[in-house]
Amino acid sequence: MSSAALASVSHMVRRYWAVALVVAGWQIWVSAAGLSSIVLPGPLAVLKDFAGDPLSYAEPAGRTFAVALAGLLLGFALGGGLAVLSWSSRILNGLLTPLGLIFTSIPVVTLIPIIARMLGYDVRTVIAIVALICFFPAFVYVGAGLRALPPGSDDLFRVFGGSRRQRFLRLVLPSSIPNLMLAFRLTAPEAVLAAVVAEFLMGTDGLGYMFRKAAGEFDTERALATSLIATITSVACFGLALAAERRVLRRWT
Repeated sequence: MSSAALASVSHMVRRYWAVALVVAGWQIWVSAAGLSSIVLPGPLAVLKDFAGDPLSYAEPAGRTFAVALAGLLLGFALGGGLAVLSWSSRILNGLLTPLGLIFTSIPVVTLIPIIARMLGYDVRTVIAIVALICFFPAFVYVGAGLRALPPGSDDLFRVFGGSRRQRFLRLVLPSSIPNLMLAFRLTAPEAVLAAVVAEFLMGTDGLGYMFRKAAGEFDTERALATSLIATITSVACFGLALAAERRVLRRWT
């Protein structure tokens, strides 16, 4: 084995040894206790179920990812747009901020039946739920970024006669980009989890429905494998959002 491969393996061991320890302890406990697979299967059984038919997980995972991405972008478009409107007017700021806080304080689970009756029991409701989850972080972080200007920069624009439009495009908007990307990175994994929960409650396609069906059939291996795929998808979204944040910040800073 080459030195590069050894270094890579060593890095993986140092970073994920705790996860490996938990998985090993889980397998030892299940084997020693003789637990039924209906109660709690071991990680080897879960991995065997996934390896037996990986394509059956790929399609639901792709649908959940697509729905989460659509809801994430919609939520950020709404949150960012309303943050700009709030920045542009004190009246709108006084109106939108309390409404956004109150609306976000309502448990999303209680809104699903209402939204489903309005939009239908299909993917549109799932996207709307994800958008609601992503809306408030975008609204808060972008709003904070729009007001977090470098010291003296706003006065400099005013001295040189910069218009409000020029101030927004060349000063205010670039100042909000780091906050926007931070919110994007933090919200991306939550978008996947929100999509899974909505799919579970709605009974639509995706990982949430797959988990619901497996749990209803007492197929615990498939249910746990579905949970694992949902976790991996969420972590992957975080990684993609982190990469996007770094790339955007290199461009804007």
